[in-house]
Amino acid sequence: MKIVGFLQHNWAIIARSHGESFIVFFSDTVGVFDWILVEDRTQAEQALLRNGFERYADGSELASAVPRPRGDFRLSEHPSGRIYSSGRYWSDPS
Repeated sequence: MKIVGFLQHNWAIIARSHGESFIVFFSDTVGVFDWILVEDRTQAEQALLRNGFERYADGSELASAVPRPRGDFRLSEHPSGRIYSSGRYWSDPS
């Protein structure tokens, strides 16, 4: 989870599909607005931390202050487009 504004957060999960790993980005309303292909889970976790995301764990101080988004994932557009995969708000050292 990354705080991006007053009461606004961007969320990310690491997912696998057809043998590939992705970081999937979604909003507080569970709208998926971007994704990035990564080599593996370790690379994904390091990249998320490097780019200002915090690990969200139930029972943590963060979880007590910010509720986890609920609902079904759906495709959605971000007002600024695909902000992470475009590189605009994503640092990739490779």
